[in-house]
Amino acid sequence: MAVRILPDYLINQIAAGEVVERPASVVKELVENALDAGADQIVIDVVDGGRTSISIIDNGCGMSRDDLARAITRHATSKLPTDDLLNINFMGFRGEALPSIASVSDMTIDTCNGMDANGWQIDCTTHEIKPSDWESGTRIRVQNLFAKTPARLKFLRGDRAEMMSVLDVVKRLAMARPDVGFILNNKWRFPKNEDMLARIESVMGDDVRGRMLDVDAASRSVSDMKLSGFISEPTLRRASSIDQFLFVNGRPVKDKVLVGALRAAYMDVMHAREFPLCALYLTVPTGAVDVNVSPAKTEVHFLEPTHVRSFIIKTLRDRLSQTMVAPQVVVSQQSSVNNVPMPTKFDFGIKRDVFQVRDSVAPIMPNMFASSTAKPVVRDVSEHNIPIPNDTVVVDMPLGRVVGQVGNKYIIAQKDDNMVIVDQHAGHERITYEKLRAYKIKSQPLLTPIIVKLRDEDVVAVLSIADELKKSGLHVDAFGDDAVAIFEKPADWDMNWSDVLRAIADEVRENGHSSQLNEKLHLKLANYACHHSVRAGQKLDWGQMDALLRDIERTERAGQCNHGRPVYKFIPMTEIDAWFERL
Repeated sequence: MAVRILPDYLINQIAAGEVVERPASVVKELVENALDAGADQIVIDVVDGGRTSISIIDNGCGMSRDDLARAITRHATSKLPTDDLLNINFMGFRGEALPSIASVSDMTIDTCNGMDANGWQIDCTTHEIKPSDWESGTRIRVQNLFAKTPARLKFLRGDRAEMMSVLDVVKRLAMARPDVGFILNNKWRFPKNEDMLARIESVMGDDVRGRMLDVDAASRSVSDMKLSGFISEPTLRRASSIDQFLFVNGRPVKDKVLVGALRAAYMDVMHAREFPLCALYLTVPTGAVDVNVSPAKTEVHFLEPTHVRSFIIKTLRDRLSQTMVAPQVVVSQQSSVNNVPMPTKFDFGIKRDVFQVRDSVAPIMPNMFASSTAKPVVRDVSEHNIPIPNDTVVVDMPLGRVVGQVGNKYIIAQKDDNMVIVDQHAGHERITYEKLRAYKIKSQPLLTPIIVKLRDEDVVAVLSIADELKKSGLHVDAFGDDAVAIFEKPADWDMNWSDVLRAIADEVRENGHSSQLNEKLHLKLANYACHHSVRAGQKLDWGQMDALLRDIERTERAGQCNHGRPVYKFIPMTEIDAWFERL
């Protein structure tokens, strides 16, 4: 069959198949153009989920007659002043959106740049340009979407589903630009110059109020790489990733490196089937990221993805690990605290008797429970301005004073005008887990290496992260072209290494990294901590309850257990008064 040059209308329809998947794609491309034009107020109206009509009005700079004529030709753009595709500072830059949309719809554009005597209108089907009474900015109307390509039209979902996709696009762009006002169908409003936390609440819902943690960090290894924004407390989560908003240099993206880093950061504070909320803004030098890897511009490629991933994981984990109080306690010499030494290296063969058990009541962790022979007086230094006797343990008490125990499960305390309820098992489980995490994984050298046969591409994938695997206690190297040799493995890990390495290879090929070993380590530590902690139904005396609260206050990520369940809950006295109609 002879080679032929495709006609322009068919080329545009093929491009439309890449850029315009559904009405939400149209809204995304046109709103990004409005943002690039400097608009700070954008009004979007969508009829029948976008299949009948889409209208975008902005107060941007507008276009002249000549620019308007060129704007609907393929690969025409004002956003790429040079030929350097690694120096892109605009949302849109490919020059495919307008001609692609025009090829599958009836589209008209009204625009005015404020310098011409009048505005201009173009019919994108006939390319006819005529004067318009449009006064400023630009209005683009897209009607009868996919009417020219009925096969595409029948694959659209229902109007409500398409409308929700449009809303999701507008929310992501609104999160990217809190300095810009967005109005969708006169129903969903995001005012311009809105406070970032206020915009997060308006986009994600009222339940996020007071439960988002700020993030602000700069990388020391990669210059000009910064991460800012907000992440949710681990006890605030969703059943899907719908409220994860990720941005690279101001561009909304759905990137595997970022998603994988977010998951890894929350790995030991949230269940694997649950998703944190976030609005994270990553800034990297334009030369260190390629945004020109997909027509929809939702994916990016990083020059150093490993550095980006490590930086994000460390930043988020550091933020999640902040304790309620500084880990400093002043203990008088008259008081005695049971100190049980931990092993110098963590060994999965560790036996239960490392943790002493007093009267079969509770496992004893270092500095966990006061000795039964000592009854120190505990004072909340934030509430008392009185001299401290020599026989006093001085602590800050964010979880308040112990009042009692309910059901041998929950510790009740009072802090200011709040009642505090603490899950004793969840709290001690987190303490045990964090103490185990602090110790280095013990590697076991093998007299005879374990040889694992793999496909050639799997060998390459595994060896590409060999340094990362070694940090987790697994030392591997090539054994020919189609096998990997394991020279060291984590002590007491007996598993099917062939399956493990294949799973690691699959994950590396798909995401560029693997968290398989870290997840297995987390599961092993979490199970050990769960079985060696204070149990629900276990009666504790006053000293044990008080010591447990004080250790929770000084433990990282103590707001939730290893499975993501909350450890404590504050109930304001005003809420309790309302129960009994005492307002």
